[in-house]
Amino acid sequence: MTDTLTATPDALTRLGWTDADARHTEGTTTPARVVVQHGTVCDVLLPSADGTLTAHTAPTTPALPVTPVAGDWVGLGADGRIHTVAPRRAVLTRSGGHGHGRQILAANIDTVLVVVPLAGGLNAAMVERLSVMAWDSGAQPVLVLSKSDTTDDAGARDTDTAELLSPGVPVIPVSVRTGDGLDTLRSHLGPGTTAVMLGPSGAGKTSLLNALEGTTEAVAEVGRSGGRHTTTTRRLHLLASGGVLLDIPGIRSLEVAAGREAVDDVFTDIAALADHCRYADCGHDGDGGCAVTEGLLTGALSPDRLATWRKLQGEIAYRRRREDPAEMADMRRQWKAVSKQARRNGRR
Repeated sequence: MTDTLTATPDALTRLGWTDADARHTEGTTTPARVVVQHGTVCDVLLPSADGTLTAHTAPTTPALPVTPVAGDWVGLGADGRIHTVAPRRAVLTRSGGHGHGRQILAANIDTVLVVVPLAGGLNAAMVERLSVMAWDSGAQPVLVLSKSDTTDDAGARDTDTAELLSPGVPVIPVSVRTGDGLDTLRSHLGPGTTAVMLGPSGAGKTSLLNALEGTTEAVAEVGRSGGRHTTTTRRLHLLASGGVLLDIPGIRSLEVAAGREAVDDVFTDIAALADHCRYADCGHDGDGGCAVTEGLLTGALSPDRLATWRKLQGEIAYRRRREDPAEMADMRRQWKAVSKQARRNGRR
């Protein structure tokens, strides 16, 4: 099934194609970009001879070793099927749950728009957690504070707080009602840039997408949604600013699937203090010589921020044990030993 859409003359570049992608494309296949994946079938966009983009429904070959996801560059054979998946440059992931490791949400992204609403006040823990996910992707995070018109100061105080919560990340308060911040946001979605919006359901991502497009902006949207709600699938949008935006479902679970390096990127204040701890393996739980504990006492570190950091570290450690049977078995042996010792002490 195919459907032709209007595109610029350099259709591949319009889809976010880079020289790095070109180096991994086999000459015997036609490059295309995945819009949405339905089991063993994907909706893709590929260039036509006249410079337009064609929407095509492509089944995968049985021998394909990787399941394509939104944003993947794939190679279509003469039979119209997906024969190859190019190596991924950057991927956004979340916890797969039930010991299944990470689930890839989007591939080959340059920018992660972390969308957090200001209605009801800034949720600091959400900013920190989603920022960790964004840093872990390998792409550049941009924190978008949506619904800024719901605050008295148009998000000024919340912007200052957000900058402290996620150091080194551009923070943009945005209102789709007033248009404030939209031009600044568009500057991060220039030609050749692939972005993805990451945020909870209800953060206003759909309204934000519509505002970015405007009434005169052309959008390529492909997907066999079958009447499902727009947030239950993934789509690829071509924005008038020249960028590509992958629209993914809202994050219902904030369990972080990330590495410790991504946590350090967000909690730079804690990482800096930890460098001055007396012991290299300090657990930052009140031991002598702990610079993090000292930071709490002096007010240099917020108790809430340290609490979030500890929760994230615990989740990462738990996920690692869950995905490593040997480590989980060793932890169970330790639990049994502690329980056995406790029973002995109780009988004394």
